[in-house]
Amino acid sequence: MSAACPVRRIAHLDMDAFYASVELLRHPDLRGQPVVIGGGRRREDGTYARLRDYVGRGVITTATYEARALGVHSAMGMMKAARLAPDAVLLPVDFPAYRHYSRLFKAAVAEVAPCIEDRGIDEVYIDLSDLPQESGELARALKQAVRDATGLSCSIGISPNKLLSKIASDLDKPDGITLIGPGDLERRIWPLPVSKVNGIGPKATRRLRDLGIETVGQLARAAPALLQQHFGLGTAQWLLDVAHGIDDRPVVTRSEPKSLSRETTFERDLHVRRDRPLLSRIFLDLCGRLADDLARKGVRGATVGIKLRFDDFQVVTRDLTLDTAVGDAASIHWAAGQCLKRVPLERRLRLLGVRVSKLEPAGADERPHPVQLDLY
Repeated sequence: MSAACPVRRIAHLDMDAFYASVELLRHPDLRGQPVVIGGGRRREDGTYARLRDYVGRGVITTATYEARALGVHSAMGMMKAARLAPDAVLLPVDFPAYRHYSRLFKAAVAEVAPCIEDRGIDEVYIDLSDLPQESGELARALKQAVRDATGLSCSIGISPNKLLSKIASDLDKPDGITLIGPGDLERRIWPLPVSKVNGIGPKATRRLRDLGIETVGQLARAAPALLQQHFGLGTAQWLLDVAHGIDDRPVVTRSEPKSLSRETTFERDLHVRRDRPLLSRIFLDLCGRLADDLARKGVRGATVGIKLRFDDFQVVTRDLTLDTAVGDAASIHWAAGQCLKRVPLERRLRLLGVRVSKLEPAGADERPHPVQLDLY
């Protein structure tokens, strides 16, 4: 008789306010203070810049929990954040430092549990199914390993799948451990707003709210026919699955990126004609940096696209699919330029971005198209 398969245990480890926490390691005198990461410079006299002094169009990259308590959050405009927390310290981003600590914490995790899916600079999924220790013991060991290697804290959620673990890791932040077992879906997950589910964005949240569905529990009890009517078969089935905690995705230890992009938000809105030389330099630089990224990843892409945000916050994208994949700066610049010609440039620009997708080799299987059936 064959041995029984181990119970599936997936962890999601999320570093706590990662960029801000790295900065606090280097500036321990700022502990306990509201700190915002995203711009500013250390003054020549050694003092810190304050958010109230910022002038420009930048956005918050991240903030300490003290700043978050004042209403500041990532992706918020700097000027808006300055009204909420004018005395917050403003520090510039330092991606080389963040990447260094990212490598440290991931190496420490691998010493405890080697089956890891890298999900970005500050989070990983970990398959614990084959390890003999109980979940709480493993979570404590992982947290201690991360702290010993970096001096930083993390939060961990453990459940039978990636979906629930991702939600769980956020429930007891910072420095938390959350285990989701029998009965915890209804007790801890169902009362949450649907927006807490990874994949249910603002647009879907609004559509569900219009149907009287605001919590995960309400979504789980929703009529399948209602969801299918408003979202279609595939999305309706997915919504019902996630509301019931169903997620069979494996922990993937190696994957290829689907696209790579570079973008920049300008310090001031740029006029298409009067600021043409500056815009041209920025555009060429973005294409060059994107080509360098592609080279480091060892990939090329067949589709080149642009992203524009105008001074009225309207976002416009355009794509061009080429006959062959490209990866050099000149080809990317030419294709992105063709995309630009398809956009009426009548307003000032706040943001410019360039993207390459349909990367080769992709290494990902095509998902089959669903057959139109009924959920009811």
